[in-house]
Amino acid sequence: MTLRAAIFASISSLAISLCTALPAAAQHRVDVEQETVDSTALFNGFAVSVDLAGIAQYVLGDYGQFEGALRVNLLDRYFPIIEVGLGRSDAEGDVTHTKYYTSAPYFRIGADYNLSKNKHDIYRIFGGVRYAMTSFKCDISNSTVADPNFGGKADYHFDGVKCSYHWAELVLGVDAKLWGPIHLGWSARYRKRLAYKRVDFGEVWYVPGYGVSDSSNISGTFNIIFDI
Repeated sequence: MTLRAAIFASISSLAISLCTALPAAAQHRVDVEQETVDSTALFNGFAVSVDLAGIAQYVLGDYGQFEGALRVNLLDRYFPIIEVGLGRSDAEGDVTHTKYYTSAPYFRIGADYNLSKNKHDIYRIFGGVRYAMTSFKCDISNSTVADPNFGGKADYHFDGVKCSYHWAELVLGVDAKLWGPIHLGWSARYRKRLAYKRVDFGEVWYVPGYGVSDSSNISGTFNIIFDI
């Protein structure tokens, strides 16, 4: 065999090897890509929850709320949610002795995003947003106000004062599996008032679902969650 023939045979053999290897490598890459495709179902169940912090706040203080939520699980990553509650206050000021009463529903709607790297983990860190609103009536009274014209005490009563509040919330929370379908969740929330109906005497004291109107914009929840 001449040198030219040997070189030609070597090149031909290399070309044949490449032609047979390339389809196998391509098939291997396709197999790897198929293995990494997310096979999680779009709808992956839903959960119901109860906020224990609002109940404790009502039992131990002058105001609080009874709140439940329904959360949908999409791909273990996105969680649309609606929160519905009943906010109540029956309080009397220590200094002014002004009495304030209200009991009304409220709701929030929004979504959470699972920030965890492993979205299938039983522990989740999430961020989210909410739009919230309430329309309510309140009763305000005081019988210890000094009469500036005639002296003595003067009573005033505002019954059934109509109010409304709209606000937004930014949410950062943790969800941890406790046992079986039961989870515990904590969240910190930053609230921002968007709009409200002004009343004749100024600000109302307590807003169902929002809290004390002139208090800190930071709030939180402690939830017990049931996967369904």
